[in-house]
Amino acid sequence: MPGTDRDAGLQPERTRLAWRRTTLASSVVAVLALRAALRGSGSPTEVTGAAVIVLLWLAFLWVAHRRIRALATGRPRMLGSRSALAVVACTVALAAFAVAVIL
Repeated sequence: MPGTDRDAGLQPERTRLAWRRTTLASSVVAVLALRAALRGSGSPTEVTGAAVIVLLWLAFLWVAHRRIRALATGRPRMLGSRSALAVVACTVALAAFAVAVIL
């Protein structure tokens, strides 16, 4: 029923913990890609790639932190489509840059 409060149970807590795990995994990927980028010759391309990796990681971290904070409220709102698109874009771009740095 539309006017009835629902019992969220532990779902927001599980989702919040999943966001934390995803943020940790993203941090590990960013650090490994950054490490690979900075072990090279230090060319402008490698430095630019490292800067892009850091910016993508920070963008993902910002969206994830906002979502984690929203899930801490009594009745969290749904994840917006812009936020979801930003997370997907950051994840795909970070993976693409990590592969590019390794190759």
